[in-house]
Amino acid sequence: MTAKTKEKTYHPSAQKPESSGGSVKHKTHKIGAAIATKEKTVLRRPEGADGQKVYELIAACPPLDTNSMYCNLLQCTHFSETCVLAEKDGKAVGFISAYIPPEQPDTLFVWQVAVHEDARGDGLGKKMLRRILGRSVCRDVKKIQTTITRDNKASWGLFRSFAKTIGKNCHDEVLFCRKEHFAGRHASEHLLTIGPQ
Repeated sequence: MTAKTKEKTYHPSAQKPESSGGSVKHKTHKIGAAIATKEKTVLRRPEGADGQKVYELIAACPPLDTNSMYCNLLQCTHFSETCVLAEKDGKAVGFISAYIPPEQPDTLFVWQVAVHEDARGDGLGKKMLRRILGRSVCRDVKKIQTTITRDNKASWGLFRSFAKTIGKNCHDEVLFCRKEHFAGRHASEHLLTIGPQ
């Protein structure tokens, strides 16, 4: 009988506190390490007062679907532990909404990733993912899932690059079909999984 080994999670062994925006001089590839991007971009948990900022940011980041501002308010309050807001000089330049499905405690499902055009090219999307995964709420997370339409090249690039960075495989399959689920009014959504199948 072969000995069973405990599967590693994405959560680093040593937690670092949520950064208040102070600079970080050392480089690290540990997921969740404290991060302050160049030009004083601050990553933090969103709050109720950020709902409008998030709504306007997503509206400025096509082809992302906009949700109601009420939905964004719930993301910033009920799901703040698994969401992250990036600000530069007080302006929202990045946001990730995510949650842990109740029946899949080992999975972080990423709803949307929004990066303003003024903040692109610096790996902000991956830094925000690391920030969420480094929180204690994600200590049991072993895989990441998200849905992407075939034409969203930026999202495919982000998640495939992130999988490569952390040394994990990724695979995808159709989750919501254009014809069956969207009555032809929306492109099919492919479920991308990073981690074990």
